[in-house]
Amino acid sequence: MSEIEVSRRTAAPPAGKLPLRGPTEGPLTPEELQLSARNHSMPLEALRYDVTPLGLHYLLIHFDIPMIETVDWRLAIGGDVARPRELTLEAIRARPRVTMPVTLECAGNGRSRLFPRPVSQPWVTEAVGTGLWTGTPLVGLLDEAGLDPDAVEIVFTGADHGLEKGLELDYARSLSIADARREEVLLAYEMNGQPLLPQHGHPLRLLVPGWYGMASVKWLTRIEAVTKPFDGYYQLGNYHYRSGPDDPGQPVRRIRPRALMVPPGFPDFLTRKRSVPAGPCRIEGRAWSGEAPIERVVLGVDGDWIEADLDSPQGPYAWRRWSCGWEAKPGEHILSCRATDASGQAQPLEQNWNWIGVGNNMVQVVPVTVC
Repeated sequence: MSEIEVSRRTAAPPAGKLPLRGPTEGPLTPEELQLSARNHSMPLEALRYDVTPLGLHYLLIHFDIPMIETVDWRLAIGGDVARPRELTLEAIRARPRVTMPVTLECAGNGRSRLFPRPVSQPWVTEAVGTGLWTGTPLVGLLDEAGLDPDAVEIVFTGADHGLEKGLELDYARSLSIADARREEVLLAYEMNGQPLLPQHGHPLRLLVPGWYGMASVKWLTRIEAVTKPFDGYYQLGNYHYRSGPDDPGQPVRRIRPRALMVPPGFPDFLTRKRSVPAGPCRIEGRAWSGEAPIERVVLGVDGDWIEADLDSPQGPYAWRRWSCGWEAKPGEHILSCRATDASGQAQPLEQNWNWIGVGNNMVQVVPVTVC
């Protein structure tokens, strides 16, 4: 497929030509409830696992899960390269193999906590998970294909196809040549020691450690080098920090720092409000950042901050366990946790509001009753 054809199938809608549904101060819409039924979050109690079990890892699917038979599937590598080719999954699995723990987080995590609320998948805080990913480094395939000296980006296209803002398109994203050549960027075919499940991108997906999940294109079918910046909808029309409908904004890339705790005690079925026995209580959770290693986590108790202990890192792109002692006294309390990474970035105490509700990493708040 030519560069022109790629652009036509995945392009952003012309500015001002399609209606935009703005943020709302009202209740969840039927459309949001429908999305939340299809796309599930990770239960916070699963933060206890170093590696998230397959069925508990968060999931976001823009369109339908493609039905792909491995025997018929091929990955096309082309565009502005010297040696275009097609590869079977067997050929990709025969290449150098790398396994690493990587934390993925949806860019929209925290969206439902914004006010007014952008209308889309209504994540609270649990759109995250850490997988043990296995695949082959992308850079080797790019070197073998022979990138044109004028190539500026690599476009990754998945098999998922649908409508967004009235435009029919494939899900596609691009990376700069420098980002695509990072040694940790993988073409992944296994998760937690098993072949990718259909909902996680079977048979092959891109894995971009340190970036929000939108970059890790699932159900890969094509990789193409292009000589001008890719203008696809999910590159330019979406996944930007925008102050309003007319603001082009800044692109969403690396994961902002975040800490989450395992809610202590036990929950009420409907409200999830926590009940905790009085006395010594050990609070634990995980923290991560795509910008720099996690350097500090503090536990908040009614506005006072207590330094938490950090376990050794699992790897440069995986979450880090933290824990903190708390003497739980009878009454109503508000617990929170806050991460700071080595670049000095700390979670904000207030919302990171933007037009489409991405990158809202404000601190988690957990009300508890101690009795």
